[in-house]
Amino acid sequence: MKKTLKWTGIILVVGLVVIQAIRPAKTNPPIDQSKTIENNTQMSPEVAAILDRACADCHSSKTTWPWYSQIAPVSWYLVDHVNDGRKELSLSNWGTYETKRKTHKLEEIREQVESGAMPISSYVLLHPNAKLSDADRRLLIDWANQERERMLATPPTN
Repeated sequence: MKKTLKWTGIILVVGLVVIQAIRPAKTNPPIDQSKTIENNTQMSPEVAAILDRACADCHSSKTTWPWYSQIAPVSWYLVDHVNDGRKELSLSNWGTYETKRKTHKLEEIREQVESGAMPISSYVLLHPNAKLSDADRRLLIDWANQERERMLATPPTN
């Protein structure tokens, strides 16, 4: 029994070392400031600050890659999570979205924040400053509603 546990441990350690060679790309593509959500919506500095601290790591090209993003298999999960987040909603590429997509994303932002689904609990656990207070939630919900109504009332340009 001891021999089996010893060999199992050795195999796990060797496996952990070997998988470190599989390094997913942790990217932060260049940002064209003219395409960011801040430059393409009407938002207060308070809303911008909330989006920056609670959303930007996964939903923009301004990801801060923590030390544990260097360790497989955590690195695989984080890179996949950020890539999915950027694909779903990119605050850095907001200006490239068509009006219909923007209004839909604003509705989703409202729904996700209102339900407490965003930011996700695993992110908040490791980044407690991303936790949204009731006031933060209200600001984001009100902003998303107002911005969506403003866009729907404005004739589309793209």
